[in-house]
Amino acid sequence: MKLKVLIDNNTLIDRYFIGEPGVSYYIEEEGKKILFDVGYSDAFIKNANKMEIELTNLDYLIISHGHLDHTWGLMPLFYLYTERVFENQNYNKPKLVAHTETFYSKTFDGDEIGSLIDEKKLKNHFSIELSNKPVWITENLVFLGEIERTNDFENQFPIGKFHNNGITKDDYLLDDSALAYKTEEGIVIITGCSHAGICNIIEHAKKICNDDRIIDVIGGFHLLEPEEEVITKTVNYFDSQNIKEIHACHCTDLDSKIKLSKVVKLKEVGVGLEIEY
Repeated sequence: MKLKVLIDNNTLIDRYFIGEPGVSYYIEEEGKKILFDVGYSDAFIKNANKMEIELTNLDYLIISHGHLDHTWGLMPLFYLYTERVFENQNYNKPKLVAHTETFYSKTFDGDEIGSLIDEKKLKNHFSIELSNKPVWITENLVFLGEIERTNDFENQFPIGKFHNNGITKDDYLLDDSALAYKTEEGIVIITGCSHAGICNIIEHAKKICNDDRIIDVIGGFHLLEPEEEVITKTVNYFDSQNIKEIHACHCTDLDSKIKLSKVVKLKEVGVGLEIEY
């Protein structure tokens, strides 16, 4: 599997791309071309063009969860596809895979922080598979579906509200999911924001992949000024896992990275990073 970072909060030195507080990764695995999240704007498209990645030939679009920094790039992607239609050029109609609640309206203090495009409009450009269960993208790459919340310190508080069919509820981000990739050495986990809890995600991936060995975790860990109990128990968890390395980024603050780096090898992430597993 090859992974290229199209969007992250940071860019790598001497790699002149656009950064923004969001996530987007381009993945190639078993001949499949996969886009994981789309960031906040059209920046991922500009970066992909500079990397000579053709986004009109995708086989899959995976959305980790419904927040704006992972879905608002859908509108510029629509523009790109519509341009191809007007220019009488073909493009693949990728399969969009996400949790069933991903495209509900989400608000924080009354402001919309969820996807601006609903499921009905998405069907104009994608075939859609919304699932709470795992979805195997290739023989070794799986969308994890709804993450089991099994510990007592992660995902304890809602972030705003979600709205569906006239019903409003506290949003515990049940739609937050991730990818897991099986290798001979163990599992690689690819996250968006890890609202479900990075430790919960790792445990869920182990269960789905039937493997306790983790060789890398790349993505946001949802550790932004975490409470002391959360960061302490998270660090203790990582210390117990014998993980080869991690690429913590996006919604992971410096203090949390420093604490994690004391128990696991932490690698730098930025737009332009390329990793092959």
